[in-house]
Amino acid sequence: MKKEIERYKNFEYIITRPRNFSPEKTYPMILLLHGAGARGNDISLHLNYPLFKLGEEMIRDAIVVMPQCFADTWFDIFEQLKEFAVYAMEQLNADPCRCYVMGASMGAYATWQMAMSMPERFAAAVPICGGGMYWNAERLKNMPIHAFHGCEDPIVLCEESKKMVDAINKRGGNAKLTLLEGVGHNAWDYAYADQALFAWLFSKKLEK
Repeated sequence: MKKEIERYKNFEYIITRPRNFSPEKTYPMILLLHGAGARGNDISLHLNYPLFKLGEEMIRDAIVVMPQCFADTWFDIFEQLKEFAVYAMEQLNADPCRCYVMGASMGAYATWQMAMSMPERFAAAVPICGGGMYWNAERLKNMPIHAFHGCEDPIVLCEESKKMVDAINKRGGNAKLTLLEGVGHNAWDYAYADQALFAWLFSKKLEK
């Protein structure tokens, strides 16, 4: 899989494109939001990010865009992140009906918030070992969501994902939570290697 590093304003980002990519076509796109350990100003250090290794076969026909958080948290630069997401969707050959947001740990918190802030833009979301503003779950009742969390996570308790999923479903939503028995904080290795997850993800389309 070919991975390239590009820049948009303050963001460096890794992008992978499908096999036989054509600039005349559009493709499913995943906006991938990393956790706190990948922060900084040298995204080349993350060319072997787990999704690119574990999920390589599942993402070969999609575009994956992974910006690097250059601040302390995604929330410190959240408006810039939203602007970047729009840029990626509109300028990098994304199918506007098949854009997805996925993230782990700090990136999962941002995934929940991006989905809430831009529900008209994302066809589905995959937050992994994170949490969010469950009192605002009404905004996600129409978005397919599949969350993952390790039951033994000592850093972000799995109750955070439970609260989000329960709140969405109580409002008539369609959120699923996979709880991983015996797994700590690193739930992402399980999610990124889950073929069924990506088959589900790429089946989701926005109605426009």
